[in-house]
Amino acid sequence: MKSLLPAVLRDEPQFARLFAGQSLSVLGDRVSFVAVPFAVLSVGGSASDVGLVAAAGLLPTLLFTLVGGVWADRFRRHRIMLVSDVVRCAVQGAIAVLLLTGAAEVTHLALLMVVFGTADAFFMPASTGLLPLVVGAGRLREANALRGFVQSSGLVLGPALAGGLIALAGPGGALAVDALTFALSAAFLARLRPRETAPEAAAAPAGGSFLAELRAGWAHVRGTAWVWSGMVAIGVYHVVVLPSVFVLGPVLAAREWGGVASWSVVVAAFGAGAIAGDVCAYRLDVARPMALAAAALAVASCQAVIIGSGGSLVLIAVLEAVTGVAVSVFFTLWETALQTHVPEAVLSRVSSYDFLLSSGLMPLGLAVAGPVSASLGVRPTLFAMTVIAVPASLALLCVPAVRRLPARPAAAPAGPAALADPAAA
Repeated sequence: MKSLLPAVLRDEPQFARLFAGQSLSVLGDRVSFVAVPFAVLSVGGSASDVGLVAAAGLLPTLLFTLVGGVWADRFRRHRIMLVSDVVRCAVQGAIAVLLLTGAAEVTHLALLMVVFGTADAFFMPASTGLLPLVVGAGRLREANALRGFVQSSGLVLGPALAGGLIALAGPGGALAVDALTFALSAAFLARLRPRETAPEAAAAPAGGSFLAELRAGWAHVRGTAWVWSGMVAIGVYHVVVLPSVFVLGPVLAAREWGGVASWSVVVAAFGAGAIAGDVCAYRLDVARPMALAAAALAVASCQAVIIGSGGSLVLIAVLEAVTGVAVSVFFTLWETALQTHVPEAVLSRVSSYDFLLSSGLMPLGLAVAGPVSASLGVRPTLFAMTVIAVPASLALLCVPAVRRLPARPAAAPAGPAALADPAAA
């Protein structure tokens, strides 16, 4: 049985421990994604209330992500993640109790989701920064691919599990299961023994104010061409491409494809492609990973024109599966590049800017997509999205620092001197 495990899980016991806990947590997150809206509706909430509770969880994530990045570079990352898991377990447990006892109100759910979102903001940057401390440098791509595989699989399995749990025990029972997954994840994190932070990385933030540390993270982003250009391309993808999936795709499916069943086929095909992409990324070993990543992002950016192509449902589903492969390959290679080439002392702060740019700008695209399509028409809007997004990803490929970035650094990781001059990275 042991031989069936991926090599990185066999050879990296600390990563195997982290992976087990995070896999359970991801599945719980997917259950929560479905259960929370039904929880709001079950206590008499309206569609507006569903949006309010969702925003209550998202807003603190955006407000505190940069804080989380500074803290994750300043303190032990696995302990920050442990506290975050404990807080999120308590929140989901409290919501479950309120629902199961009939005491829940929309206000309760919104306030508790504010706490949940705040804990979430500290978890994300710490998670990205922790991985190089539990996995050898040569295994980061494999580790990120496995994490992506769990995320992609959760998109397929989570909603089905959530539907069964809600049917059996209601939204409260489903969220109680999510609370359990956070507790199990915390138990794995409590037993984690990551490698010690490199002395130069540990010393880098010492004595600096919060704003100074935040500026140091931004200076590294701004001064490293492949990092800032990659973040711009990712921002365009989230603002321009993803609204075609989350807003205009369902609209077109309802009008022309026969409704939700047809759209579910397309979404499932994308999910299957994403899983296949994670498997491919696990096996990929290329000399210039960011060049391949930029090409993959160009393919992923074709989703809007595929959805608006007017082709048969089968053709659209197949092409969406191809873009699913590309999305997984891009994000695996991107995360690995950050963890490989960004100095450890500033890694969580850099990743917090990455997360803030993508998640922070996406609501803007979601809000604008509807009004623009009402003015121009759904298909013209989808075509315009492609005209903007594909050249943006191809422009990323034109950046010399992107094309030339090697899979592994030629020299030892940069110390404090490199942090003072981010352009050197």
